[in-house]
Amino acid sequence: MSRFEEAKRAAAFSAVGEVGNNFIIGLGSGSTVALAAEALAQRIRFEGLLVQVVPASTQTELLCVEYGIPLTTLTVTPMLSLTIDGADQVDPRTLNVIKGGGAAHMREKVLASASQRVVLVVDESKLSEGPLNKPVPVEVVPFAYKPVETRLKDLGGNPILRYAIHKNGPVITDNGNYVIDVDFGEIEDPVGLERRVKAIPGVVEVGLFIELVDRVYVGLKEGGVKILE
Repeated sequence: MSRFEEAKRAAAFSAVGEVGNNFIIGLGSGSTVALAAEALAQRIRFEGLLVQVVPASTQTELLCVEYGIPLTTLTVTPMLSLTIDGADQVDPRTLNVIKGGGAAHMREKVLASASQRVVLVVDESKLSEGPLNKPVPVEVVPFAYKPVETRLKDLGGNPILRYAIHKNGPVITDNGNYVIDVDFGEIEDPVGLERRVKAIPGVVEVGLFIELVDRVYVGLKEGGVKILE
């Protein structure tokens, strides 16, 4: 394992260190969240930690089942102690982030909004050097995707419908929707952009997470972990 991979692993294990006994936590999706699930399983096994997880995706749910991590739902426990997640890009100045590379950002945002605290685990490459500038995933109802695409162009974006890799046709989210990745260039006003995109009929959720994150654990290329808050 490279020093970089070791640092990502250390960042994930550090984030899981925030989990207390009897916590109900949200768990997002992605490679760093998989490391967090591994760390959580170890704490359950070796420390007798009592915890329940609300997973953000089917992939995370299956991973928790594999590790023997107890599951619950927002119907049973609508308020969460903590959510642990990853990100596609983080603005280190504001902790605003872009998420949705795994097409789970709608559920991830619900978990974040229902949590007392939100911590992210990323590697150093996910930090922006200025304003957020990666394409923003937009989950959209299939019936409306063409009109939504037109409206996104009117907002100055370059929308591209996300296609699946191991099947024909577009990516389908766990909610049965499409994902449009929209390049807006440098996002100087993420608050306003999120508001304008969400106002488009047919848009389910936007992969901009604004003022939701409390702390970010960053795995550094040269090894070690940096904390942003």
